[in-house]
Amino acid sequence: MTQEYRSVFLDRQGAVGGSGIDANVAAHYGAPTREARDLFEGKAVADLSHYDVLQLRGEDRLTWLNTLSTQHITGLKPGESTQALLLSVQGRVEHILNVYAAEDLLWIITEPQHGPALQQFLDSMRFMSGVEVEDLSLTHGVVASTVAKPELGDVVWKNPWPDVHVGGFAYSTPDHPGSEREWYEYIVPLTELEQRVGQLPLAGTMAVEALRIAAWEPRFSVDTDEKSIPHELDWIRTAVHLDKGCYKGQETIARVHNIGHPPRRIAMLHLDGSMHTLPAAGSPVMDGERVVGRVTSVALHFEAGPIALATLRRTVKPEAQLEVVDGESRYPAAQEIIVSPDAGQVAGRFTGFLRTPPTAK
Repeated sequence: MTQEYRSVFLDRQGAVGGSGIDANVAAHYGAPTREARDLFEGKAVADLSHYDVLQLRGEDRLTWLNTLSTQHITGLKPGESTQALLLSVQGRVEHILNVYAAEDLLWIITEPQHGPALQQFLDSMRFMSGVEVEDLSLTHGVVASTVAKPELGDVVWKNPWPDVHVGGFAYSTPDHPGSEREWYEYIVPLTELEQRVGQLPLAGTMAVEALRIAAWEPRFSVDTDEKSIPHELDWIRTAVHLDKGCYKGQETIARVHNIGHPPRRIAMLHLDGSMHTLPAAGSPVMDGERVVGRVTSVALHFEAGPIALATLRRTVKPEAQLEVVDGESRYPAAQEIIVSPDAGQVAGRFTGFLRTPPTAK
């Protein structure tokens, strides 16, 4: 989606525009915490019409995408959803693909403003394959909900988070808060956006982010940087198939998982609520006088209060007394482990938070 796009819902009463990559839709409609509760309870839907949408056609679409991505795509049946990553040779995350299979094509949802680069990369890898790539971001967008809403359409990607996909592996505790939130993303023509949503209450991106952070789910381009590898973010559970064939970056995936450790790990921070403000994304996380990480996402949750996701050094002790520093403000932060400090080195051992995936049905 280009910067020229502007959601029609920004004309709704109370709408306040977002910022950054979410600038083209509403951050909220006057009551962000209430909107988050309504979204969580399935009463409201979220306008994510600025997300980019691509389409893959051609008889080789499944096998071709399978060779490029971290996920096993070949067996994907019409109506099924999955998540995949495209990595650099060094195993760093370059693109995320939320994939929905239709009868004769694949739909791909990716982050705002990333569609053109994704299309360019996919086109560069077509060679003689029978596949066509089309960026539909100017004509299609996304509406999201925590419950199935058939009135929004029949092209719907169901988020696998936090289930451990067949071939995946969990680096976090089995008692995962993400299991409390289902997530559906409906691909709709932009010309039908208002008609599909109708009179359903709307929630802004602040509500979406609050639920996502509480579910420990990372967001590409928000919680990642040019060095991020899937292990650090617990994406092995949903977006990586450890037993599939060769793809770019596979060596790093296997090496870190089996005999190494990711150098960093994502963590949840519960921030001091007495400050009445929130630190900015990018604020340093301190352990005493040492910078040990950065806040990547922050939100005010309707139950948990001020919360954040942060990328920390792997060696930061779980019991460390952390602070987030934003200018003159210092926010005491209680750490909640997502990716275990022991993540990796699973060859010959299964201990701590690490666990094997469920048996395929």
